[in-house]
Amino acid sequence: MSAANDRKVVLVVRKTRLEDLIARFLTAEQAKFYVEHLGADFSDYEREHEIYQAARLSTVQTLERWGRYQVIDRGFLPNFIFGPHDIVVALGQDGVVANTMKYLDGQPLLGLNPDAGRHDGILLPFKPNDLPALLPEVAADKRAAKAVTMAKASLSDGQVLHAVNDLFIGARSHVSAVYEIATATRHERQSSSGLIVATGLGSTAWFKSIVTGSLAIAGSFGASGAAAHYDALPWDSRELRFAVREPFPSRSSQVGLVCGSLGTDDILRLRSLMPENGVIFSDGIEADRLDFNSGTEAIIGIAERQGRLIV
Repeated sequence: MSAANDRKVVLVVRKTRLEDLIARFLTAEQAKFYVEHLGADFSDYEREHEIYQAARLSTVQTLERWGRYQVIDRGFLPNFIFGPHDIVVALGQDGVVANTMKYLDGQPLLGLNPDAGRHDGILLPFKPNDLPALLPEVAADKRAAKAVTMAKASLSDGQVLHAVNDLFIGARSHVSAVYEIATATRHERQSSSGLIVATGLGSTAWFKSIVTGSLAIAGSFGASGAAAHYDALPWDSRELRFAVREPFPSRSSQVGLVCGSLGTDDILRLRSLMPENGVIFSDGIEADRLDFNSGTEAIIGIAERQGRLIV
């Protein structure tokens, strides 16, 4: 192995839908019976699995020729420690890239699209067969990278959670979240379906759907400004946007602070008034969450570190 290949590559993979079904039903035959009994096409699960496994095999073969490498499932990311000089490769949908990036601190990240016919691949600019030519350039820091701003939630007990797309703060089940919310100039008590804090990248995803739905509802009831144009933020924008979902006005809850933006030096303070089931999670991964129950204070702001996506 040459000195140029001395940097370790960490490959992050995911389970396919077929593997998840087999884990649930124990065998592929039982999984097939269950899916087809409901009238669905099981062959689509099989095709997806075969294509992903072929892409994984091709990627691993490249890494074997490279030298030092390690393969981990994305489910182990919360407990995995990346080295400062690691090169990280994510093989999967866009979500695998986002889930991986939030655990990195400046390490270069390559997104590989295993099935271009199935995944749009906004965060997956490369295919597995591009990897042999990419790795030497990345290892020598000769490949351009796109900066991605992250959000951060810090709890009063010292716990921290980063987000590449968005943070959700609310209740685990379909009940109202009750909390106090404050900026530098405003403070109120709210009851809602929780709130979303989005990064520039996240402003093109879940946050955009919230805004789109709100504008459509407002337009249906003739509210002024319902046709306002929505512009997403650049991925590296040093700004976060937040929106409260379904805020409920009552004698004990207000609805004056339901959306806004946070700059580099701004923070959003939230204090939970929920005795149980309060949560904060990021990028749609509820399993890796922070408990947000009565008395806990969360400070939301722009993270010090940024993602580094190879382009």
